[in-house]
Amino acid sequence: MGSSVEIRRRPVALTLLTFLATTGTALAECSVDRVDLKGDWGQARFSVELADDAGERSQGLMHRETMARSAGMLFAYETPQYVSFWMRNTLIPLDMVFMDATGVVRRVHENAIPLDETAIEGGEDIQYVLEINGGLAGRLGISPGSMLRHPVIGDGAAWPCE
Repeated sequence: MGSSVEIRRRPVALTLLTFLATTGTALAECSVDRVDLKGDWGQARFSVELADDAGERSQGLMHRETMARSAGMLFAYETPQYVSFWMRNTLIPLDMVFMDATGVVRRVHENAIPLDETAIEGGEDIQYVLEINGGLAGRLGISPGSMLRHPVIGDGAAWPCE
């Protein structure tokens, strides 16, 4: 019998494994509208919107009442930098996954509180931030050291596109 943590992870992991198995290519190709993550916990894929300019990054996921379980938003900056987020006008709890220029996860902030304007610091040398539904990062096991794959990362990616 597994621990309570393992038991809680199983439904999410099984759902994502079922999703990956039915896609046919199961993490074989990169696409601008999705990200792949992997770590010692396994692999996951999310459909994403890309926020790669100041206006899109400023708007983010504000004013949305729902987001599909397998969806998210990938924020991409031109260069690594100090980043800080807040939840102004954001109505759903989010996990924020902060990555360096190679796509390696450096920090995860779980369950950001809707409408809270407290700064959520990602740290220095962050170039990518993935926002997903609150609680998913913990349930899946996404943690520092996990890797993200997406075409925007390009050369030098820890997990390059094929």
